Amino acid sequence: MSPSDDGEETLAALIELSRTPEGREGLTDVLIDTLFLLPASPPRLLLLRLRLLRNLLAGDELNHYAFIEHSGPAAVAASVLSFPSLAPDVARAALQALGNAALAGELHRDAVWQALFPEALRVFAGLRDQGVLDPLCMVLDTCCGGEGGRGRLQELCHEELGLPILVQAVTTASQVEHKEEWLEWLLFKVCAEEQKFESLFYALCSANDVGEYNAKHIFLLDTLSRCLNSHPEEVTVSDSFAHDVFNLHKHAAETVNFTYRGTSPLPTGHPAIDVLGYTLQLLRDICAWESTSADTQRPVDSLLQAGFVKRLLRYLGELEPPSTIRKSMAGAGGQGDNHPALENAKVCPYIGYRRDLVAVIANCLHRRKKVQDEIRQLDGIMLLLQQCVIDEDNPYLREWGLLAVKNLLEENEENQKEVSELEMQKPVITPEIANIGLKVEIDKETGRPKLVNTSDT
Repeated sequence: MSPSDDGEETLAALIELSRTPEGREGLTDVLIDTLFLLPASPPRLLLLRLRLLRNLLAGDELNHYAFIEHSGPAAVAASVLSFPSLAPDVARAALQALGNAALAGELHRDAVWQALFPEALRVFAGLRDQGVLDPLCMVLDTCCGGEGGRGRLQELCHEELGLPILVQAVTTASQVEHKEEWLEWLLFKVCAEEQKFESLFYALCSANDVGEYNAKHIFLLDTLSRCLNSHPEEVTVSDSFAHDVFNLHKHAAETVNFTYRGTSPLPTGHPAIDVLGYTLQLLRDICAWESTSADTQRPVDSLLQAGFVKRLLRYLGELEPPSTIRKSMAGAGGQGDNHPALENAKVCPYIGYRRDLVAVIANCLHRRKKVQDEIRQLDGIMLLLQQCVIDEDNPYLREWGLLAVKNLLEENEENQKEVSELEMQKPVITPEIANIGLKVEIDKETGRPKLVNTSDT
């Protein structure tokens, strides 16, 4: 059986045969014949031949080398791009074949990249089709990995040559709600490892919304957050990326209107609020990230030197108290939302905003005495104690608040002493602290103060 018969039935039979490793074995001559026939193939036969190549290149070493020896990547790219109107199913099959070839090793990745970058990749990215997007991202991510991947990744990040390809990919992905991991890994390499987050973020601005946020920005941030949260041990986070995210968060905080209480979690559909929230969640996980190399400084340490904690405490302190405390204030004074302590207070723009702030602070505090001391010196201890409650607009606030206080007091006698003194000064801390379900007791074994959650006793 040979594809030179030009019959669809023959091609269909070969495609079926090549689905298994046993079927692919011994079909190297078929692969070579198929490459020879590609340039003159009409659309239907081209599609079938590309699907046959895709199968033949799925893990067969002899076929992989024959594909490179006979200039397969260039032949595939030229044949596909010879049509003035490229059909998505043809593009998909071509990219799947090239992706399978690229998985074979550095030689193959380099050949695929040379055949595609940048012109062919721009054409593929411009199709705006979900079926094309996933194999496109597979090719990009695979080629940007391995021994020579760093150089290709730098080319992909080039503002004139490669960045437009990424912009097209993110644009399509945001429109079709694409969630596949190929793009997730690729974007994290570009933004966090290659330190091109700021360049890509602003390249995603449309011509008529420069300086404003859009759905593409939200998709990018959500994707990066999901990747870091799901695979912290498999990625690298640079100081530059951490500071870019922090700067974006500060800008969003200046943009959001904090006088309107949010009624939904992320995403809210309001771009500025979503940027505020997703950058905060990214910062939470950046502060928890640890490098596998003992010599690498954690990016959170660089953030802390830039006044990170002071700003977070300011944001938290500007908010109205949690709902549990607000109710206790209303019950004590009968003033409800007119209580003097609530005048000019900001509200949470989305459900979970306060929790996310507290979570970032909790991660910053973990085993860092300098941060523990800084919060005490900024008079932030009572503020953190106030977060150890249930809040209707912030699921899991109490759990994050208790973790923050635990990290605040751990092996820090000065902070333990201050909390103990606060507990003794009930007139000073009523009603805010008296009703949050916490107290300080002396540990009988150590003789030191410890925080106790009275609602569990």
